[in-house]
Amino acid sequence: MKFKITLLYVCLLYSFHLCVAQTDSDFIDHYKMYYAQMQKQGDVQGIINAMTHLLVLEPNVARKDTLAAYYMNEGKYLQALNLLGIEKDTLDSNMALEVKAVSLKSLNEPARALEQYELLFKRLPTASLAYELADLKISTNDIMGANLNITYGIANSTQQMMKPYYETQTPYQVPLKVGFMYLKAIAKFRENPETNHEAAIELLDATLAVVPNFNLATLAKNAIASQKPETVID
Repeated sequence: MKFKITLLYVCLLYSFHLCVAQTDSDFIDHYKMYYAQMQKQGDVQGIINAMTHLLVLEPNVARKDTLAAYYMNEGKYLQALNLLGIEKDTLDSNMALEVKAVSLKSLNEPARALEQYELLFKRLPTASLAYELADLKISTNDIMGANLNITYGIANSTQQMMKPYYETQTPYQVPLKVGFMYLKAIAKFRENPETNHEAAIELLDATLAVVPNFNLATLAKNAIASQKPETVID
């Protein structure tokens, strides 16, 4: 009798695991179809929902990185970082490094963002990444490091490369090389804000000579000019 009960229990347990496995498989197939449909419809929130369910049912690194990228693209930087963490990890994928870097920068964490961008730049040294590094290094007062990235960026920018800016109601683009000219001026001013007004304005004038409607350069020029010490006339 005891043997029969044990055998029955084993059979029931096996059947339960088989059913659970089958159910998980059905759910995975369902959410993969749901994900594909949301992609067709361009429904980003639906895509995020589907990816979240798939990550729970069938976890893998690529899926987690992709979900974090969707969060980042939607401006949900905290959610992206909650998935990936903020640690500096040399084993991270390129996608994960980019998501961490962009999210940390957007959340005003320049030092931590720099760590991620540096790792990414070692793998993929591009002019666009050099711009991000230079911009962040200026904000953290690493002017020497910023100038190295600016020099690299100017040397490796092509005419086709553009840099978007968003400080106006309507976003606009300027050639990436011109963007580096702007950063060079800002770096020069930050190098010594007490004495470098004229040198920085001269660099900004050269920048505006190439792209006269570069709004950010105009704003920077006006701001620096307003800080110039008044000339004392005897």
